[in-house]
Amino acid sequence: MTTSPKFSLDALTVLEAVARHSSFAKAAEELHKVPSAISYSVAQLELSLGIQLFDRTGRAIKLTPMGADFLIEAGRLLRSVGDIERRLTLLASGWEAELRIAVDTVFGVKSLYPLLPAFDALCSGTRLQLREEAFGGCWDALEADRADIVIAGLGAGGIPPGGGYAACPLGTLSFDYAVARNHPLAALAKQVGRPLSDAEVRMHRAVSVADTSRSRPPRTIGLLAGQNTLTVSTMDDKLAAQLQGHGAGFLPRHLVQSEMQRGALVRLDVEQPRPQAAFCLAWRRDTLGKSGQWWVQQFEMRTPAASAFFAMFDCPA
Repeated sequence: MTTSPKFSLDALTVLEAVARHSSFAKAAEELHKVPSAISYSVAQLELSLGIQLFDRTGRAIKLTPMGADFLIEAGRLLRSVGDIERRLTLLASGWEAELRIAVDTVFGVKSLYPLLPAFDALCSGTRLQLREEAFGGCWDALEADRADIVIAGLGAGGIPPGGGYAACPLGTLSFDYAVARNHPLAALAKQVGRPLSDAEVRMHRAVSVADTSRSRPPRTIGLLAGQNTLTVSTMDDKLAAQLQGHGAGFLPRHLVQSEMQRGALVRLDVEQPRPQAAFCLAWRRDTLGKSGQWWVQQFEMRTPAASAFFAMFDCPA
C-alpha cells in the first residue's frame, strides 16, 4: 500500500527560497507570490512533517537544525527533478540522455579526450560513457546494446550479423615485437643477427591483453602454443609490463615509438611478424541521436578535433 507524500515540489521550492533569503518577503518576491502565501506554505509543510523548520524568534528567520537537515535532502530532490526535466527536454529535441562509446584498447579511452572540448561546446547535456574493450569486446558490446558507437578492429569478428549497423573505415595500424632493453631476447637477437624463431620466443613469457567479449569465443594474437603468459586488462598495462621487463609481445607502433626512441624498448624481428590490423567506426543505425551523429561526423569528415586520433594510424583510410 502506497502513501501520499507529505510535501510537494512547490513546497520544497518555497522552503529553499526562504532559507536562502532568510525572509518570507524576499522569497515571495523571487517566486512571484504574496508573503502570506509563502508563510502559509511553510507552515503547512511544518505541520505535515511534524517538525519546526524555521526559528522565527529573531528579526531574520533561520533554519532549525532539523530544518537544515531536511533542506539538504530537499535540495537533492529538487536537483534530481530539474535534471530529469532537462533530460526530457533534450530527448524531445533529439539529443540523447546518454551516449555510450566503446574503444579498442589499442587506442584507449584517452584517445577520445581531444574531442571532448568540441563536444562540450555543443552544450547538449548528453552524458558520455567511454569504455575500453579488447579484441571482440567492442563488437560484443555493440551487439548486446552496451554501446551505441564502437571503434573496433575488423579482425575481431567484425560487424554483428543481422543488419541495423553502419560503419566507416578508419585506417590500419602496425605492430612491433618489443622488449625492454635488458630483456634476454634483446641480447639474443643481437647475438644471432636474424629474426628470432618461434622456439626462441616460446622460451620467454609473453604479455597478453584479455579479450573482453562476453559472448564471442575469446581470442588472442601473437601467442605461441605452450608459451608462458602474463595476462593484463589493457594495452597500457601491457606496455607498462613490457617496459619493466616482465614479458615480450607485439605493441601498436604509435604506442611504442617514443619508448624506442629513448631506448627503453627494443624492436625485434621475429619469425612470425604480426600483420597490419584494420579498424573502423561502427554504430547502431536506429539509436543515434544528435550527439551520436556528431561523433560519427567527426570521424567521417576527419575534423580537426579528430586529427590527433588519426595521427595514430600508419595508413588512415
